[in-house]
Amino acid sequence: MLTALAQTAVDSVVASTLRKGRGEPETVLSAVAEMFVRGSQVDWPAMFAGTGARRVDLPTYAFRRQRYWLDAARPVTDARGLGLGVAEHPLFGAAVSVAGSDAVLLTSRLSVRSHPWLADHVVAGSVLVPGTVFVELAVQAGDRVGCDRVEELTLQAPLVLPEDGAVQVQLSIDGAEDGRRALRVYSRPEEADAEQPWTVHATGVLVAGVPAGGWDLRVWPPVGAEAVAVAVDGLYERLSGVGLTYGPAFRGLREVWKQGEDLLVEAALPEAVAEDGAGFGLHPALLDTVLHALGLGEADAGADTALLPFMWSGVSLSAVGASAVRVRLSPRGTGE
Repeated sequence: MLTALAQTAVDSVVASTLRKGRGEPETVLSAVAEMFVRGSQVDWPAMFAGTGARRVDLPTYAFRRQRYWLDAARPVTDARGLGLGVAEHPLFGAAVSVAGSDAVLLTSRLSVRSHPWLADHVVAGSVLVPGTVFVELAVQAGDRVGCDRVEELTLQAPLVLPEDGAVQVQLSIDGAEDGRRALRVYSRPEEADAEQPWTVHATGVLVAGVPAGGWDLRVWPPVGAEAVAVAVDGLYERLSGVGLTYGPAFRGLREVWKQGEDLLVEAALPEAVAEDGAGFGLHPALLDTVLHALGLGEADAGADTALLPFMWSGVSLSAVGASAVRVRLSPRGTGE
């Protein structure tokens, strides 16, 4: 009783060494432990003298970083309970086979809470979905309908994510015609009325049949390539000055070499997003990072603007889930 009263009367830590119904050694040890965790010094050798207690090393295994909490930002509804197919991809929520045809509709919901790495891609002060996300969407869409090549993909309008809330995304794949399928990517705000029109962000064509690749990057860097000093901090400061601000998820540029007009690039997913790589064909942040090497050439040329990709052709994947890549960038003309 006096301990509780003393605690309210003085600005200090008070611990009781006597408790009704408890053994005195246990109560005293609990009081000493309480004082210790609140900042008091304890003579531990004296405390454990004669008990046989000794210091031991901590276990040598690493503490594993594994979360068991549900992420409230991600939808947890099973699409099958709504009569839809499960998309099983980080960027898709559900898949729908349109009855009476071989057309397919894929749906998604994007926000900076559900996909926080997207917040690291800022253009002119707004979070802009990178073009590489549309590439990943198209590749995954093609995989679902037996098309292993994105013949062409053109971005029609930027997709800006709000600071709060989310956007609904739909990707429609038309039925096959002469082995080709047209695709379109749409979005609209999540809180939009049913009558609000959808915005077309990308259009493209999917085809089957991937030609054999003509590259070989096993020898790295290639013979005759010259290293380019990659001042990463300076590069991103310059890009920020022209309106492109990249956060940690998009700063995986490692090394760059030059061989003639070609750039040889090595990039890897930063630790913050490395675990997500296996869920993608090729993580959009990694593919986008590769293109940052082009900024080194622009800096040498004194360019005061930065370019963003808006057209892709001949895209196919022969391996998936990479967390690091070796890349050859070969210019074919101005901005291509």
